[in-house]
Amino acid sequence: MRLDKYLKVSRLIKRRTVANDACDAGRVMVNDKVVKASYDVKLGDVIEISFGNKSVKVKVTMIADSTKKEDAKEMFEYL
Repeated sequence: MRLDKYLKVSRLIKRRTVANDACDAGRVMVNDKVVKASYDVKLGDVIEISFGNKSVKVKVTMIADSTKKEDAKEMFEYL
């Protein structure tokens, strides 16, 4: 699954276009490397997103094409 879609489905970022813009700006890193929105997310990847002065670091635990709001939290775990 593409990184921008994963960020939207897991609800780490609200909209896919915002996720795409964040990737283009270099604010999203996977396994300590800056990646593009087209990066293919795999189980076990560590994603770090920089939001202004704070950053969020999560580990991918599940990949699904769509989820309910309650189940989205199971797609990752905070580090």
